[in-house]
Amino acid sequence: MGVNISDIVPSEKIDIQALKGRMVAIDAYNAIYQFLSVIRQPNGTPLCDQRGRVTSHLTGLLYRNANFIEFGIRPSYVFDGVPPVKKHKTTVERSERRTKAKKDWEDSVAKGDFKAAYAKATQSSKITNEIVESSRILLTYLGMPVIQAPEEGEAQAAYMALKGDVWAASSQDFDSLLFGAPRLIRNLTLTGKRKMPGRDVTKEINVEVVELQKVLLETKLTREQLVDLCILIGTDFNEGIMGIGPKKGLKLIREQGGLEGAFKLLQVEIEDYQELRRIFLEFEHTDDYNLVWQSPNEEKVMEFLCEQYDFSRARVEAALRRYSSKSGEKARGAPATQRSLDIF
Repeated sequence: MGVNISDIVPSEKIDIQALKGRMVAIDAYNAIYQFLSVIRQPNGTPLCDQRGRVTSHLTGLLYRNANFIEFGIRPSYVFDGVPPVKKHKTTVERSERRTKAKKDWEDSVAKGDFKAAYAKATQSSKITNEIVESSRILLTYLGMPVIQAPEEGEAQAAYMALKGDVWAASSQDFDSLLFGAPRLIRNLTLTGKRKMPGRDVTKEINVEVVELQKVLLETKLTREQLVDLCILIGTDFNEGIMGIGPKKGLKLIREQGGLEGAFKLLQVEIEDYQELRRIFLEFEHTDDYNLVWQSPNEEKVMEFLCEQYDFSRARVEAALRRYSSKSGEKARGAPATQRSLDIF
């Protein structure tokens, strides 16, 4: 998902506690997808209620946000709106891959090959309308700001960071940088030891901060040229030029100055590349959001999770106590401005 430029992008590993006092805009779909992929039983089956409805995402949101609040982090969640037309092909291809992965997962479970099953299951995660709606409801009951983007959620999150209303945008994808986020936080919803798909090994996943200015200095590109580079190698909205990866693409854009020069040298062209530029540089955004954190509505949370989705009352009560800790109260009560906290 998204463009992968990790080979040419400098990043810094940090302890999650270094984000204390920070406001972060999280790409909601990206976070939910991670929860759906990771929170599963050994054979790859997601957590479900008695009616067979998936609850992995609700578990992730409940406990991960408890962690954030305890650490003094103030998360807001930005949900996708209507995607640009050019993303349709990518969306269809992803759906086909997930359908195939689900079939492979079911076949592996039938054979008793749980290692293969788990690996395929993580690739089969699908965000449904019910999953989106239940996520929004739980976040609202937990007192988290929920923002509706007109188009891409990570574009809206980047806009909020660019305005200085939040300290950073959080996503696994580097697209946030193309949309202009001054800082991108990766692995925020994945930190800790995670089992590697199909292997009996675990890997420590650390929070990473990627700063746009450092990326531009390291690559010797402008943001516009960084966008051109990613269009050249391929994004969610277009196929790249075959044989052009991040390093080769970086060399081309540096030498040729932009896509036009690269196209001339390669004697190829990407259709509607000007429109692709506009997706990243002139994207739709909104100022209709309110970054206010509130204490959880415990009665609503208990009713929603325990009565509607069969969660354990004892476990939900224990999680809610974490939201009421002193650090949590301090995080919610901090002034709603990020500029004065910019001392990372």
